[in-house]
Amino acid sequence: MVRWLISGLCVVSLVLLTSCSAPGLPVDDPSDFPTTSAVTESVEAVDDAAIDDQAVAAEESVAADTPQETEVAQTEDPLAGFAKLEGEAIVKMELDYGTVTMSIDGENAPVTAGNFIDLVDQGFYDGLKFHRVVKEPTPFVVQGGDPRGNGTGGYVDPATGKERNIPLEILPDGADTPTYGQVLSPGTKPVLIHTKGALSMARSQFPNSASSQFYITLADTNFLDGSYAVFGYVTDGMDAVEQVKQGDRIQSIEVISGLDQLKRPQPTATEG
Repeated sequence: MVRWLISGLCVVSLVLLTSCSAPGLPVDDPSDFPTTSAVTESVEAVDDAAIDDQAVAAEESVAADTPQETEVAQTEDPLAGFAKLEGEAIVKMELDYGTVTMSIDGENAPVTAGNFIDLVDQGFYDGLKFHRVVKEPTPFVVQGGDPRGNGTGGYVDPATGKERNIPLEILPDGADTPTYGQVLSPGTKPVLIHTKGALSMARSQFPNSASSQFYITLADTNFLDGSYAVFGYVTDGMDAVEQVKQGDRIQSIEVISGLDQLKRPQPTATEG
């Protein structure tokens, strides 16, 4: 396990979630954090070097898989190719057990929220399974959003034919802009934290590997703070989330307000 995966990992009695986060781990091994294994060594859909150019450098790099650049790009925005949510959106998700309302925070997590709202608006999540549900020995998370249904998949962009990955995006408390491509240094608190009902992106050990898989926390899980990108919260219907079982499906999910604040990137000439 790479050293930046939060000091809370030492609590060995806590059941943590994985979907094959590293080579050799079985898909259902419960010894890791919320992850997705759908990532190649190069993480093709994300320009890590460009993201790192824009990242706020920590005193000491804790993201061993992400090299730090010495010069910051001045002429090109490395985030220009990602959808962004410029404000709040409200999403309703229909489950077998009732309706779940979620507030999506584009103010503090614009790229992560924009990616999610874009996928919701496309109808991508409708009918997908919750492939990971961890409630024992203590409530932890429900995780879904994988088109393969086994924790190994992500959203394949039809324009490129490749999986779309987004950078790890976390806004530190007191900062004006989020950091990108790296976990927060120990002791740095994020603005959006993992309280019960938090909506956050699953990823592999590579910071910039999140695609479409998300999880909802079933309890306060603050040991995940600073390493995973929270982008919203359940505001109503948490009782329905708590009843989800592994294999249950999202009946439907839609944006009921705030879609006008979603800014998708302009297609390039080659994309038409």
